[in-house]
Amino acid sequence: MKKSLIKSALFGSTLLFFGSCASHSAFTGNLNSQNTQVILSEKNYEVQDRVEGKANATYIFGIGGLSKKSLLESAKNEMYQNANLQGGSKALINETFSTKTSFFLFFWKHQVNASADVIEFTK
Repeated sequence: MKKSLIKSALFGSTLLFFGSCASHSAFTGNLNSQNTQVILSEKNYEVQDRVEGKANATYIFGIGGLSKKSLLESAKNEMYQNANLQGGSKALINETFSTKTSFFLFFWKHQVNASADVIEFTK
């Protein structure tokens, strides 16, 4: 009886020590600050590419990294750089942003992903 209690306690503490948790959320929408409207009901564009941007921050005892807003801005900036919108009439559509938070005792990691489709107008 005593051995099984010790084994159970050891197993439980091992699970607690080596276990971790994570949460994930995603949102889509037009988060642009410009008030430009593009009507995509006509076949006057081609989807060129899918671009992504990522930003990470690590916190130990709650210290370090960037705020979530800064992570979002960093991920968006990387996505815009990867889109190479210079030259031609190109735009980003279907912007999606997702966040993932992983934590283990006193260690947290936040990751923000941004993705969008690049379109180019043909007319």
